[in-house]
Amino acid sequence: MSSTRLLKLALPLVKTHGFTRETLSRSVLALPPTEAHAEPLSDTAVSALFGEGDEARKTLIAAWLKEGLRHMASVPGVERPVAGLGPAESSAGPASADRKATIRDVLRARLEYNEPVLPYLPEAFAVYSSPTVGFPPFDPTKALKHAASIADEACYATGDQSLQLEWYARRASVAAIYAASELHQLASPNTAYSFLDSLLDTSSSLRKSVNDIGLYSEYIFRSWKGIIKSSGIL
Repeated sequence: MSSTRLLKLALPLVKTHGFTRETLSRSVLALPPTEAHAEPLSDTAVSALFGEGDEARKTLIAAWLKEGLRHMASVPGVERPVAGLGPAESSAGPASADRKATIRDVLRARLEYNEPVLPYLPEAFAVYSSPTVGFPPFDPTKALKHAASIADEACYATGDQSLQLEWYARRASVAAIYAASELHQLASPNTAYSFLDSLLDTSSSLRKSVNDIGLYSEYIFRSWKGIIKSSGIL
């Protein structure tokens, strides 16, 4: 029984059971009839397949985040090199003959991906960004990697051709916009898309403010820490 296969089966269950060990245990119930288990996995089996304690939850969260990148790649009009796969390690369908996907399209798609699990995200981010042992209780590198991976995928999927310093500035801008929009989405889901649009419409000024990598890192750090604080966990 492959842990990778069970992770894939567990992802649709997150919207009902959250990013929990229970979700992982129930993955075997979604196997085809000839393979399905009558009972969920035991806690010992979950630990053996996915990790002890919260490490299993982190494994599930990481898989869900990766699937979010794949979701971005499914937007109509996304461009991908013929020779291979992109950062999300997936291939999208044929690009639209009428219109290429834009940064706005793929970032809106990523916010859409959050919608079914919004109530669980603050706790999930808190668990995912907590170190295995010791302090501090919040690891900012996870927030940076999350925003950066989305920015990289968004730029790649839309055929961004930025070079050298412009490449970093562009991705820093997109990452900062997405991080702020995701924070806003948790506080006000109904206005998340208009908020994203407003940031994109003024992105030239935002890009100037995050060209310095220190400012960029601090911006993303504060955004994700704000998401977690909104849940009362920190």
